[in-house]
Amino acid sequence: MSAFAVKGWCPDAWHPMMAGDGLLVRVRPRLGRLTREQALGLCAAVGAYGNGQIDATQRAALQIRGVAEAGWRPLLDTLAMLDLIDVNPAREARANILVAPGWQEGDDTHRIATELLARLDDLPALPGKFGFVVDAGDAPVLHDHPGDLRIERGEHGGLILRADGRDTGVALDPGSEVAALIAVSHWFVASGGGAAKRMARHSASLPGWAAGTCRPARAAVKPAPGPQPLGLVAALPFGRIDADVLARFVTDHSVAAVRVTPWRMVIFEGIAPASAATLNPATETATVHVDACVGAPACPQATVETRALARALAPHVAGTLHVSGCAKGCARARPADVVLTGRDGRFDLVRHGRAGDAPLLTGLAPDQILAELGAV
Repeated sequence: MSAFAVKGWCPDAWHPMMAGDGLLVRVRPRLGRLTREQALGLCAAVGAYGNGQIDATQRAALQIRGVAEAGWRPLLDTLAMLDLIDVNPAREARANILVAPGWQEGDDTHRIATELLARLDDLPALPGKFGFVVDAGDAPVLHDHPGDLRIERGEHGGLILRADGRDTGVALDPGSEVAALIAVSHWFVASGGGAAKRMARHSASLPGWAAGTCRPARAAVKPAPGPQPLGLVAALPFGRIDADVLARFVTDHSVAAVRVTPWRMVIFEGIAPASAATLNPATETATVHVDACVGAPACPQATVETRALARALAPHVAGTLHVSGCAKGCARARPADVVLTGRDGRFDLVRHGRAGDAPLLTGLAPDQILAELGAV
């Protein structure tokens, strides 16, 4: 297994991470939504200070790569001017909130997430990766996405609070959701959770009032690319889009706002059903259901290039495919049908597992992989 460094924290705008291609700056739009002005301003900033590409993460954040150290502060000032980051670094760090992207103004998801953002100062100092999920629609859509504490619909029809690692949660009275999240967060810190860093690894028993027996409602199916009630859902191959392409699309189609999802898709609000071909060239459409990290040389922990191989394999792999530059597996935490993990310049092959699992074959070159998987 190749060695990799576990950082124990997630970069944000105030705490960028150095990568192989420069600083990586992560932006978490409030409620996962950018207004038209914010979207166009972000695209201009990416062109001025980054490498011209925007990456969408599995927590509905946006990453700007290739930022020079001298450009970081001007970028930060621009993001603050656009109201895309909090001017208080401590509040920005606490705003690790994943929101179900289909929310409507005034519904439970919007109400709870808005209140939680307004009460960030009431939260304790939490570990860097500690995060919240607000998934309060008619049925959960974020069940596959990790979050230390989540508010979601219960099978009884009301809302529940559920801690990560627990199959059940506690029913909540309407209006009490944010207070409950804050209370459990303080318990987590007071009970030694800082050493475990994540709720699922914290061995202390939940306080009695938070240890309920309510199961979440049956999960809903995530949206597919195409027209939706909010507008147009467009897939981003590998979660990446060129900033100039995005800016042109927003301008040409009079997009009212852009919502970021954790599924490598964005939602363009306020446009009539239309083709997203300008965002998804025909040569890229097969990659929509493939996970591949940025790989070498952009990531210093990767020893292999990933995305060219993923593109070549995508039409030939039935099921899910994950191509990872190292055993850390940043692009996909869940198992995949076929996993290729970079190690010392070659790949290990895993079936029905995760990056870093025991491989069936090791030391494969790309041409050997193409032959093994029937792509030649």
